[in-house]
Amino acid sequence: MEPILSATNLQKYYGGRGNVTRAIDDISLTVYPGEFVGIMGASGSGKTTLLNCISTIDTATSGRIVIDGMDVTRLRSRQLAQFRRERLGFVFQDCNLLDTLTAFENIALALTILKRPAGEIEAKVLETARLLEITDCLKKYPYQMSGGQCQRTAAARAIITQPALVLADEPTGALDSKSARLLLDRFEDLNLGRQTTILMVTHDAFTASYCHRILFIKDGRPFTELVRGDDSRRDFFAKIIQVVTLLGGDSGDVL
Repeated sequence: MEPILSATNLQKYYGGRGNVTRAIDDISLTVYPGEFVGIMGASGSGKTTLLNCISTIDTATSGRIVIDGMDVTRLRSRQLAQFRRERLGFVFQDCNLLDTLTAFENIALALTILKRPAGEIEAKVLETARLLEITDCLKKYPYQMSGGQCQRTAAARAIITQPALVLADEPTGALDSKSARLLLDRFEDLNLGRQTTILMVTHDAFTASYCHRILFIKDGRPFTELVRGDDSRRDFFAKIIQVVTLLGGDSGDVL
């Protein structure tokens, strides 16, 4: 099976001579179709920088990133923008919904940009909204929705184009525990039911326990990896806590 993502020997340095910060220091990562992979590390470990490089939001100093068979490190800016629109989905901590658009319009925007027919757009929005359990929110504006509803709307927007890879950066960071569970349950449904491939950065052990596999990084370098295998989510959570304790980071909520 060919990987959806192959990142090889990535490095990201900031600063100049005599004052160089190595945010990412020789990290390699492979993600296969249908996986739900987490990236964890203490604050400042480089996990968000790693995700930003993979998502093409930032540019790696060196290394190679291949997504869905395309070497994105060699694409020009216009090609990158098109690839990002068509093959990647994004869910951020702060939702990034447009306040002047309804939930329906926010979700539909990605398809509108791709110039899909109006009938197709409406059908896909309704189908995706049902999957994320937000059909009752479609006529509401972001300020009329809860944080959890906004995040599920953002998730719907991320998957509606059927991207090769969904990238989530601390998606539960601004949510209460109930809303976080609802969002993660929907992520799990998307991953298991639709084989959506998800790469998620989180500092929270409870959130990470939904993943199949977790790469831990420390000071910009790989620290260890955990594979869930046949473990229950509770058992996997306990193993995550052990590694987080070694890293000296926050453990997050409990099951």
